[in-house]
Amino acid sequence: MDDTAIGRVRRFQRTVTQRIGALNDGFLARGQALGQARVLWEIGAEGSEIRALRARLELDSGYMSRLLRSLEADGLVVVDGAGPDGRVRTARLTAAGHAERAELDRRSDEAAASILRPLSGHQRERLVAAMSEVERLLVASMVEVKVLDPRHPHSRHCLRAYFAELARRFDDGFDPARGIPAGDEEMRLPAGMFLVAMLHAEPVGCVAVKLHPAAGAGAGSGWAEVKRMWVDPTARRLGLGRRLLAEAEARAAGHGARTVRLETNRALTEAVALYRAAGYEEVAAFNDEPYAHHWFEKHLPR
Repeated sequence: MDDTAIGRVRRFQRTVTQRIGALNDGFLARGQALGQARVLWEIGAEGSEIRALRARLELDSGYMSRLLRSLEADGLVVVDGAGPDGRVRTARLTAAGHAERAELDRRSDEAAASILRPLSGHQRERLVAAMSEVERLLVASMVEVKVLDPRHPHSRHCLRAYFAELARRFDDGFDPARGIPAGDEEMRLPAGMFLVAMLHAEPVGCVAVKLHPAAGAGAGSGWAEVKRMWVDPTARRLGLGRRLLAEAEARAAGHGARTVRLETNRALTEAVALYRAAGYEEVAAFNDEPYAHHWFEKHLPR
């Protein structure tokens, strides 16, 4: 990795933490550290399960407990249990907590305005555009891609959403039973794998790989098939489709595949553009998938 790029990221982090007041003992002059203020904000008006809150903020349980205890001691938050065993705990704002959150909201607006106020109109537009781009890239860097069993709840969520989107977008709808199957056993090693993209502990994308080793041939002579690629609408424009495709290719190559094939429907114009941009070449139909209009192939580097 480029040392110059790493140095620039570190300098950016130092500048941002100083400018937003993260180094002060009391964030926005309210007597709470930045971590406490952020937890107060994330609990929200309706409250939040602590498990979900911790996942959203990517904090370990010990640190989250300390933050909540501090907020409880200040009379801003109450924590209660739900369910027969009390293990599903929920954090809720007290009346004082709601008032404090509203004041934080007001002061956050003032702080944002103080950043923009000294700038010209053109500079403000540049800064807001740059911030939007930085936020998008930072979110993209937080996505983790992992192999999950196709029966895992996150996998099932992705597949349901994928099928539902195809049913909406295809001219004649979509019935998984009509297409070439990618069953659970075909998405588990050694037959294949199922990759799921996770963001803030939630599934936001997936792709399946089916491995086809050549019968009687040596290692490295097989091919792989990419199926079931989907990205949640909330996670689009993060480059996640390209990343999932690259992950699928890398996993396939690691299991000896030298060629990757896939097919797609003409309604999925962004997918067609992605495959072409990723180096796939359109080829003659290599299967009888009834929903396909384009067939693609890519030879992986040795």
